[in-house]
Amino acid sequence: MGGYYGLVFLVVFTLIPARCDESCGGRDGRAGEAGAPGRDGYSGAKGEKGDTAVMLQGPVDEAVLRKLKGEAGGRGQQGVMGPKGYRGHLGAAGKPGEPGRPGAEGKGIISGGQGAQMARSAFSAIRTHNSYPVIGRPITYGPAEVNTPEAADKDFNEATGHFTCRVPGVYYFNFHSVAKVSMCLNIASQALTTSLGFCDYNRNTDQVNRNSDQVLSGGVVLQLAVGQKVWLESFRDQQRPNELRDNQDKQIIFSGFLLF
Repeated sequence: MGGYYGLVFLVVFTLIPARCDESCGGRDGRAGEAGAPGRDGYSGAKGEKGDTAVMLQGPVDEAVLRKLKGEAGGRGQQGVMGPKGYRGHLGAAGKPGEPGRPGAEGKGIISGGQGAQMARSAFSAIRTHNSYPVIGRPITYGPAEVNTPEAADKDFNEATGHFTCRVPGVYYFNFHSVAKVSMCLNIASQALTTSLGFCDYNRNTDQVNRNSDQVLSGGVVLQLAVGQKVWLESFRDQQRPNELRDNQDKQIIFSGFLLF
């Protein structure tokens, strides 16, 4: 036959495990270092809408509600004012209120227990004379045309020309004078801090106009206390000397009354 037969050698190796004592053991390895953080992953798909919450029966735990409640948001801007609403219907009348308590007992303004009927005071006196009133002296009068109240002592004394306050309060005083010469009159009182003078001058040189009447008026409101006096007096200003010696008729009316 052509060719050749090869020789086949079967080599059998027998593995015999080697024995090793503790001295041949390996060392423990070191812990590995932490790796670098990985990149963020892609956003997940939006979840489906949850079911509607169901109100539980029974008492609600406030502590749980406070935990579920979110933080308060910022205050929003004020909205535009809406149109004015229609006026509502008039409601029914309420019940009558209870009567009030009685007030404090009133006090009379007149000493000695006199009533309000005595709280009156008024006078009006007239002086008709041809002489000029003495400068700086209270003007005196004839019998008063009016002099109230019905008290024993009159408030106005014609002989002295003084009005003496008996009823404290607010008074009005006025005067009128008629003369053919210049006239200056002053309302004087202890209740005044300054004089209230009034003047009217006759500067006409012709005989006709010089004999015409000159009318002078004045008035004042005063708050008087008991005992304070008010009177009328003349004073010197720009009158000519011959006017102070004039003997033609002159009339002065002095009046006053209690307002309240």
